[in-house]
Amino acid sequence: MAQRHERELIDVRPDERIDEARLQHYLSGRLQGAEADMTVRQFGGGKANLTYLLKFGDSLEYVLRRPPLGTYAPSAHDMGRENRVLSVLHAAFPYAPKVFHFCEDEAVIGAPFVIMERCRGVVIRESMPARFAADGEAPQLMSEALVDTLAAFHAVDYAALGLSELGRPEGFVKRQVDGWWRRWGAAKERDSRQVDEIYRWLTEQLPASSAHSLVHNDYKLDNTMFDADDPSRVVAILDWDMCTLGDPLSDVGTLLTYWTGPEDPPAVRAIGSMPAGDHHFFSREQILQRYAQRSGRDLSNSRFYHVLGIFRLLVILQQIYIRYVQGYTQDERFARLHLSVSALADWAFEIMESEG
Repeated sequence: MAQRHERELIDVRPDERIDEARLQHYLSGRLQGAEADMTVRQFGGGKANLTYLLKFGDSLEYVLRRPPLGTYAPSAHDMGRENRVLSVLHAAFPYAPKVFHFCEDEAVIGAPFVIMERCRGVVIRESMPARFAADGEAPQLMSEALVDTLAAFHAVDYAALGLSELGRPEGFVKRQVDGWWRRWGAAKERDSRQVDEIYRWLTEQLPASSAHSLVHNDYKLDNTMFDADDPSRVVAILDWDMCTLGDPLSDVGTLLTYWTGPEDPPAVRAIGSMPAGDHHFFSREQILQRYAQRSGRDLSNSRFYHVLGIFRLLVILQQIYIRYVQGYTQDERFARLHLSVSALADWAFEIMESEG
């Protein structure tokens, strides 16, 4: 997608190579500048969708995104949806990258794909860039910008962009709970009484009603690109293949799930992909407070959305893990994801049993 930091560029993994000659033949005449010599590298930081840097000649660059290898839920990794959203969203939300081409023909590289602009900036994962690490205010500024950008996104007039048919906002939360439960059933290796109980709790705690807005569905720190010289400025929000219409608080729950702090147990910090140590990022409570101030929304039921976010993430990790077990990917980062799934289930129980 719009892209990450130079250090994340790697040679394409052997099992994730694409037919470069066929790709360039297809793009010639469809994408500006695609007739020049093409080189391909891979962005190695993601865990699901595969993302490549296409460079034509000496300077023209694009980003190609395609779904992961192996089986996945039809509604996930939807490149057609990503194209539909990004083709109009940039006009109202400048942090959405521009898209240039969408290909449905799986014969080209083995899956549908989108071609979009390459944005320049930094994505924060396990460590802070030296420029930000030396700035004691950077974590607070990044926290504020991340929350404020989410509130601004939820305020976008999706009807004015022609996105009223993107999803069915009525009943969105119940469909989320039931949908992720079905995906768990398809991806699990064995039954889990603990996961069964999380699902039961969520069905019993469903909110009676909810607001409607665009929902990113994967909003988190490492899907956000910041200006390399200004931690208060967001450059781009990444990964739009699950964007839909629904309850905006589900995005807040996702953000809380991936957000970690020095007080969290090691297993939770490892899942969050955030810099270790006390960098003085917002606490989860501060995230809730600022989002409430910026959006004007009632967050009294935030515990439900946090547990839903954890449930969703444990299913996603199980889906990635089962692809590894079945040999669809050889990425050794995924070999121990079953341990993360177990840690997430424990964390969900802690929140369920806390005073809401």
